[in-house]
Amino acid sequence: MSQPQITVLYFAAASTATGLTEQSVTLPASQYPLSSLSSFLVSLHPDVGLDKILQSSQWSVNAEMVDNVEEVTLKGGEEVAVICPVSGG
Repeated sequence: MSQPQITVLYFAAASTATGLTEQSVTLPASQYPLSSLSSFLVSLHPDVGLDKILQSSQWSVNAEMVDNVEEVTLKGGEEVAVICPVSGG
């Protein structure tokens, strides 16, 4: 059985840090908690400051904002977006 994959969309500072706007990621387990995705993405992109960016970012899964990352389990096929805070006036 093949490992599940998700599509990660990077916006704003996350895109700048990774140099990507989109990435196909193979999950390390068939039931992978969204709460663990941040550290997994940082391991894929070390030393670019992504950890600090993700600490203040929100997530969306399949175009729906996630209020509590502890309640979401990724199974493969999802589109997960990193939504960075935006400032403006």
